[in-house]
Amino acid sequence: MSILTLRSLSGISQNRRMNVFSREMKQRQKDWAAQLQDSQQYDYLRQEVGSRVADRAAGPTFHTEVVERFCLTDVSQQSLRRMRPSEIPTHCVLADEEFLPFKENTFDLVVSSLALHWINDLPGALRQIHQVLKPDGVFIGAMVGGETLYELRCSLQLAETEREGGFSPHISPYTAVTDLGNLLGQAGFNMLTVDIDDIQVHYPGIMEVMTDLQGMGESNCAWNRKSLLHRDTILAAAAIYKEMYGSEDGSIPATFEILYMIGWKPHESQAKPAKRGSATASFGDLSKTGRPSGTDQP
Repeated sequence: MSILTLRSLSGISQNRRMNVFSREMKQRQKDWAAQLQDSQQYDYLRQEVGSRVADRAAGPTFHTEVVERFCLTDVSQQSLRRMRPSEIPTHCVLADEEFLPFKENTFDLVVSSLALHWINDLPGALRQIHQVLKPDGVFIGAMVGGETLYELRCSLQLAETEREGGFSPHISPYTAVTDLGNLLGQAGFNMLTVDIDDIQVHYPGIMEVMTDLQGMGESNCAWNRKSLLHRDTILAAAAIYKEMYGSEDGSIPATFEILYMIGWKPHESQAKPAKRGSATASFGDLSKTGRPSGTDQP
């Protein structure tokens, strides 16, 4: 079995590729975060999501004793250097998730954990993942969803509107769960599964939220981002955050919406839906199942 892992920490044709994020800026942010002396203390979200992805992969799809090749990719060289030792021989590949450097039909399993929400062309990236999978191969992924950090987003917007007469986007635009199934289907995957988890982390204040995001390498890298927040705006946002979302113990919550997805590359051996009209029982018959004989329907 060959496995590809895309690691990090959004109906577009190839001719109209979106350019929302600066990939060069994201690489610099991740390189900077990976070189922090205490960088491991910011891995809590990545580790939690990674364990939940592993739970989904550990069922019928993944057994370490049959793994022949394990490839780990990242856009950040410094992040790859931080890789922890593994029982499985691992080949690290410096690569942009938007341009996978692998041949068609290479991997049995592709796993992506928090690596897709900074990609400009998500439909194209999913098509590439589908292409590098072998027939009957499976893609298991997790990415940040559209409701992530809604507390921080709302607090900053209200504070900036009050103090500066308008607001700029400080939180990245994320993919909505309602779009994810369609994107996977358009990329060629079948037997799809999409579900959501909310992970809520409590912090002392807004500055700790923003510091941890920076330590994760998750600062905003959108081209239209505003590079500077005024001190008065930050203080106002901190007060709004505590007033609107603060807990009784004085902490504030930050919610991370995580979208999980599973999709299979088609193969003739996979189960297929029965032809329309081939059913041998009606819903009316099913409703009588388990009913004592001689009981009349009300």
